[in-house]
Amino acid sequence: MEHRAFSYTGDGTLPGGRRGTLAPFRSALAPQTFLNPILPAPAQDPHVLFHDGLYHYCESTPAGIFLRSAANFVDLARAPRRWVWTPPARGLMAKNLWAPELHQLDGRFYIYFAADDGRNANHRMWVLSASDLGGPFLLVGQLETGGWAIDGTVFPLHGERYFVWSGWPGRRNGQQNLYLARMRSPLALEGPRVLLTTPDQPWERRGLPLCEGPQVLQHHGRTFLVYSASGSWTEDYCLGLLSLEGFDVLDPRSWRKRGPVFHKTAHAWGVGHCGFATTPDGNEHWLLYHAKTSRQPGWIDREVRAQRFTWSSVGEPVFGEPVARTLAQPRPAVDLAPRAEARPVVNFPPLARSA
Repeated sequence: MEHRAFSYTGDGTLPGGRRGTLAPFRSALAPQTFLNPILPAPAQDPHVLFHDGLYHYCESTPAGIFLRSAANFVDLARAPRRWVWTPPARGLMAKNLWAPELHQLDGRFYIYFAADDGRNANHRMWVLSASDLGGPFLLVGQLETGGWAIDGTVFPLHGERYFVWSGWPGRRNGQQNLYLARMRSPLALEGPRVLLTTPDQPWERRGLPLCEGPQVLQHHGRTFLVYSASGSWTEDYCLGLLSLEGFDVLDPRSWRKRGPVFHKTAHAWGVGHCGFATTPDGNEHWLLYHAKTSRQPGWIDREVRAQRFTWSSVGEPVFGEPVARTLAQPRPAVDLAPRAEARPVVNFPPLARSA
């Protein structure tokens, strides 16, 4: 809630006879804590972009793709939905819009999302683009991933840009791997897909052998890929971690796997498909993820939660365990941060290649 620091007569006159424009500020009486969820069910696959002092959250429904914007990401539930794009009634991208992500690349905004024509086997990655967050966002094409693809995300490294996603090894459902490719531009991949990792561990194979929902963390010169494993409809959905240990991003041997690094407890089930947020001063790192409210298989009870995480002495993320919904957590330190000091959640440096 916003509070005025003074009374106002309505005619533009301030106390002492001065005239001016009112600028509301956040009162010291504003809540200092919050409770999960930050978005109630049904809500899933959280991803935020920090731009111009606001956290922008992209979500999909059968009706289309929407944005919410808030000064603090734990307040997203109170932010109104803003329409971005409506799918056609029929076509290759008309149905099953999944996991949209908003990125700022080369001075434009792009939304990467998965969609199909009503048949899951035809799921592919699609791209919307706009010069301004206010839109309009236009469909600009499909990313050629070499087959079934969902959950795509973008990250920069060593002057290049890469796209990582979840895909099938062939034409049939039954296993999902993580694949990686260099990007020639925000709209095109370069070269064949590279198999990054397969669900070869027991904790990745509950329900079905699945690796999906990749997200990239970059901290103090190190790069990590956090992903989700096992069936998303199960209570065993969890997070795994790939650490880049070599220089060649496209060499699977450069990546070291461990996990699960975040998994179910007695009060949280199906924890996965995460995103990340950083406070404007860079001092707080937050994990956003969805979780189920029951152990029963399904997707309808997923909600979005947030909790702060730390870093180990060797510079790796430490997520801990899911906090209980009844635990009041300190709000992220963004409410009183000067907008001029704001920094993007993910900074895309200038690239060696022209896009």
